[in-house]
Amino acid sequence: MSSKDEVRAFLMSRRANITPDQTDLQNFGGQRRVPGLRRSEVAMLAGVSLDYYTRLERGNLRGASEHVLNALANALQLNDLEREYLFGLARTATTAAPARAGQKKPVVRESVQRVLDSMSVPAVVWNRQHDLVASNLMGRALYSPQFESDSPNLARFIFLDPRAKDYYVDWPLAKQMTAAMLRMEAGRDPLNAELTALIGELSTRSPEFRSNWAERDVHEHRTGRKLFNHPVVGVVDVTYDVFEMPGEKGLWIGIYSVEEGSESAEKLALLASWAATNDQLAARRPSPPSSGHPAQNQTLTAKSSRSTGEQ
Repeated sequence: MSSKDEVRAFLMSRRANITPDQTDLQNFGGQRRVPGLRRSEVAMLAGVSLDYYTRLERGNLRGASEHVLNALANALQLNDLEREYLFGLARTATTAAPARAGQKKPVVRESVQRVLDSMSVPAVVWNRQHDLVASNLMGRALYSPQFESDSPNLARFIFLDPRAKDYYVDWPLAKQMTAAMLRMEAGRDPLNAELTALIGELSTRSPEFRSNWAERDVHEHRTGRKLFNHPVVGVVDVTYDVFEMPGEKGLWIGIYSVEEGSESAEKLALLASWAATNDQLAARRPSPPSSGHPAQNQTLTAKSSRSTGEQ
């Protein structure tokens, strides 16, 4: 999909999400032919002419000022992530740079890997494409089905592996949020050829992904709750916290903890015992650590809202 088509689809989807009752507009009643606001109503709320808003919604964001974009975001009641995504679309409209191919495979610094290995709770590192690029032993244990692949990828597992429906207690939410996170990252890094290839692959191979992608939602992990139905220990209720890796743009560390004394704490202890005796898990570290700066000698293989999601 071209950037103009994406702008059009995104603005139309956000416009459809709002009714006049949610705004300061006076509702004169009568039958409405659209599920949300009319173009004229968005234009009125944004303080622009109908002709100008129509041009914006048709995908022509080139030359739109920050003031206009903020007014449009306010009119459509965009949240912070949706606003960021809109501004990203506007930036893309002003550049004709080609997609970047042959990006280098990220490898975490040795010091970061030591920190991961020192943790007693599961920890994993992923990139924009949701490739798992680093982990500790407990992270590989928690995500053991994903790590059966030589190149584990969270998005591919969720949409293409039949086991995902059992592994994620709320699989519908997991896939919805994963599609929304990929859209967010595509907006942040529109020239990422590997991410574009992943989205194309999932669109071709997964009807579920096509359906979720068409919702035009955006999301990012920060903190929240997950329920995993682990094949070894059963359902585990964890809290996750996500941090952007210092000095490594486009890499995130996810840390998973459980409430002390809870049933899930007991299951995590069982998982640790299982992991400690599993030689295959110990050998499945996705990328060896390097000293100093990340290694830059391998090419990535393309793999792969508004509420707290799962992955």
